[in-house]
Amino acid sequence: MKNTHSLGTHLRWSVFYFALMLLSVLASKRLHAADLYVAVTGNDANPGTVTAPLQSLAAARKAARAFAGKEAVTVFVADGVYYLPETLVFTPEDSGSKEHPVTYRAVNEGGVVLSGGSKLDLQWQAYRDGIYQASTPAGLVIDQLFINGTSQRMARYPNYDAANPTAPYQGYAADACSKQRAATWVEPTGGYIHAMHRANWGGYHYLITGKKADGEVAYEGGWQNNRQSGMHDEFRMVENIFEELDAPGEWFHSAKTNTLYYQPAADTDLSAATVEVVRLHHLIEFQGTLDSPVRFITLSRFVFRHAARTFMETKEPLLRSDWAIYRGGAVMLTGTENVSIVDSEFDQVGGNAIFVNNYNRRTLVKGCHIHDVGASGVCFVGDPNSVRNPLFEYGQKNELASIDRTPGPKTENYPANSIVADCLIHGIGRVERQPAGVLIEMAMEITVRDCSVYDCARAGVNIGDGCWGGHLIERCDVFDTVLETHDHGSFNSWGRDRYWRSDHLEASQKAVDAEPTLPFLDAMKTTVIRNSRWRCDHGWDIDLDDGSSNYDIYNNLLLHGGLKFREGFRRRAWNNITVNNGFHPHVWFNNSKDEVFSNIFMASHSGARMPSDIAKGKRVDGNLFFSPNAGIKDQFLQFGWDVNSIAADPMFVDPANGDFRVKESSPAFEIGFKNFPMDQFGVKKPTLKVIAKSPVVSPLHEELQHSQPAKPPTPFDMFWLGAKLKQPNGDEYSAFGVSPQVGGVALEYVAKSSEAAEYGLKSGDLIQGVNGKPFSNTSQLFAEMPTVGSAPIKLRVVRNQQMMELSIQQHSFVVIETVSTATDFKILPIPTNKNGTLTAKPNTNNDPLETLLDGKLSKGFGPVFSNGAQDGIYRLDLGESKSIASITSWSFNQGGRGPQRVTLFGSDAVNPGWNLADFKPLGTIDTTGSPSAEFTAASLQAATGKSLGTFRWILWKVSPVTSIGGGENTAFQELSVEFEISTINN
Repeated sequence: MKNTHSLGTHLRWSVFYFALMLLSVLASKRLHAADLYVAVTGNDANPGTVTAPLQSLAAARKAARAFAGKEAVTVFVADGVYYLPETLVFTPEDSGSKEHPVTYRAVNEGGVVLSGGSKLDLQWQAYRDGIYQASTPAGLVIDQLFINGTSQRMARYPNYDAANPTAPYQGYAADACSKQRAATWVEPTGGYIHAMHRANWGGYHYLITGKKADGEVAYEGGWQNNRQSGMHDEFRMVENIFEELDAPGEWFHSAKTNTLYYQPAADTDLSAATVEVVRLHHLIEFQGTLDSPVRFITLSRFVFRHAARTFMETKEPLLRSDWAIYRGGAVMLTGTENVSIVDSEFDQVGGNAIFVNNYNRRTLVKGCHIHDVGASGVCFVGDPNSVRNPLFEYGQKNELASIDRTPGPKTENYPANSIVADCLIHGIGRVERQPAGVLIEMAMEITVRDCSVYDCARAGVNIGDGCWGGHLIERCDVFDTVLETHDHGSFNSWGRDRYWRSDHLEASQKAVDAEPTLPFLDAMKTTVIRNSRWRCDHGWDIDLDDGSSNYDIYNNLLLHGGLKFREGFRRRAWNNITVNNGFHPHVWFNNSKDEVFSNIFMASHSGARMPSDIAKGKRVDGNLFFSPNAGIKDQFLQFGWDVNSIAADPMFVDPANGDFRVKESSPAFEIGFKNFPMDQFGVKKPTLKVIAKSPVVSPLHEELQHSQPAKPPTPFDMFWLGAKLKQPNGDEYSAFGVSPQVGGVALEYVAKSSEAAEYGLKSGDLIQGVNGKPFSNTSQLFAEMPTVGSAPIKLRVVRNQQMMELSIQQHSFVVIETVSTATDFKILPIPTNKNGTLTAKPNTNNDPLETLLDGKLSKGFGPVFSNGAQDGIYRLDLGESKSIASITSWSFNQGGRGPQRVTLFGSDAVNPGWNLADFKPLGTIDTTGSPSAEFTAASLQAATGKSLGTFRWILWKVSPVTSIGGGENTAFQELSVEFEISTINN
């Protein structure tokens, strides 16, 4: 055996020697070139020649310094695993020059592993329940365990479920760190709590420090997210707890007893397994400065592995971003020029793969495979001190009258003129939940080109601010993103720059109206996104969020989530295709000079608080809507949108196979659309392209096959305290900075004369709770308020994405009473006097209209509107203007028609007609969430000593309360208005 082993070693070395000789001959043809050689079988006492190679890269670096900058230097590294004893640091004295660069090159691509770990030689013994144990060296600290090259999982609860890739942590439990769960743990110190942000904007991480006297878990941490709100109530996971070791692939290391416990999979032979642990946070660092940079060094064809997790060090807040950052990575560059990392693999590193920190110019990351990393793939992050008037917390505000008016950065201490090209990046955020495939913060002119980015916990590409633009994203393929989080996009950006405030629609708008150049002080150069393919199933394909300004977006194929523009200035989007979706305008500034034209949309615009009369100065026109509904383009004509747009079939070439070019006879050419390539998305390097995935291309929406779309129902306007309500949909919650799971009810419009305005509520507020009880939608609001009655209330309000509490002492309120027989009403007795003349529009059916004022309750339909009627109105003329104390209606549960859903209006005009715009909204009553009964009475009442207003006319605008027959309306039996102030107590 010994001779065979020696022969094998000799043969492998001979092959290596021949390869290096060949490379040496080729290299010798260069003028003034120096070559050095490294092999795991070498010796650092050797001269580093092909026949007497060095053993370590540190020795090669030292030897190369003699030639650096004087001759071109290439360090050839033979196959093998190189366990770095410490971080390999390059300083300015290691620099090459343009004429004489320095290159560190693996002889065979992927054959050299640079490891920040150690290999362990363990003797395994059976422990119990399929778990094995082995003694480890004293003082050993294990952050990650690798078995046969694959990272294993710390013992965790709940267990990992690979079948649920979009579930937070692939397994979560509300009781993960509960007192009851902790009671089963003997010593949890050193364990970790991982929890999602309450709004699912990334995650938090905590180190367990022990148990309190009462048995509750003690911990520290939670600084990883810059939009602090505390951990999610449900989405939680714990790890590194010995008692939770109960699944194949899980492990636990006891530093006290120097024992490693591991439960192998059934097919793992531990006696023959390679066992490695992680030590170093950074494998390689470039340490230079702006004045003395590290220059012209290339790392080529290496595998970087075994870098430690850094989630507890992710502490530094970025500029009013949702993110915090750890400045570091497996490879970290600070103060460099013309440093390249090419044709390399970053395999399962625990934190960021590559971190380009502060001053760097012309960094090149090309042909790399970055996968299964704990945090982000490639990060470009500058120095906040280079930013003029920097702020860090979302709610912080600059005084706009005194900000620095100088455009651009204050110093040069930031990354610029750098490229990420032809890279395959996937499996991003295996540990942290606020990562990106490529992250750009406080940087200028960063290019991301020909990259495939997918399988990301959050963004594929993220630009965190407007500093300082000039970026280019082209020919990329980005999909399967925002997998475990919310309110984000495959491409995501923010622009919370110096001009932007959280009260942007007030302060920022006024400042920009007076000085239109303010948005471009930081976003000084245009960022371009073009010729790329995007798909986000849990957010937007392209999401230009808060204040993102100065973008050109064209020739993009958006496969699922559509295109979103939140408030910002000068965004231009043209020649894009949004498959099964459309354009999402959110909370725009006035006179923003945005342009959206010559695009192919497949859905109507879906706005959040948009469009509106106060958000003009834009061009949204000349688009094609692929819909059988010809009126889809006319939705916002009153705002001047899509006047010249068309609704037509664009005649895609082969959409089922992802070819969304249009045929020569397509009407898309009429709006100026031009075909762009459909076969140039993503990575081009052959060895990476063959393993890269592609996004799912969904069939075109089913409704596109229908010749006649269903007529949409007339919207039912709801009001509370006189303010118009809106129930946001899932996407629209982004405008308020909350998750759809938490929800809330938006105040779409608060008139100055309304009760809501009197109490300090404003348009754009989001109400999430009353008196400590949360609610997420209008049904819950209308079900809760009658239980409050006339008592004072404390509202939980989100205003400008900031939580606040608002107290109201007196307010109008709703009283609901249900009884089984008509004579049982006590709180809301049936009126005995007729108090007006009643009409209705459209005409009612069944009983005469006059029966609603006869003081009698019957078991029947009453004067009911036809099934499907969405705009039925009862109108009561009081004959003269009177101060209104209450408005009440009674109904009978005829075949389920007992619940009431009605909005009340008043007018003091002589004859206002039927136009609701001429009436003052008072409030909505909705009893559909209340228990059913034979008879229901519901009353809107003024606060004690107050009035609902002085009106001659009262309107009841109804909405169907069942879904049968197109929508059945309430079986009203009686309507009444009370003039004197009521003393009813509820």
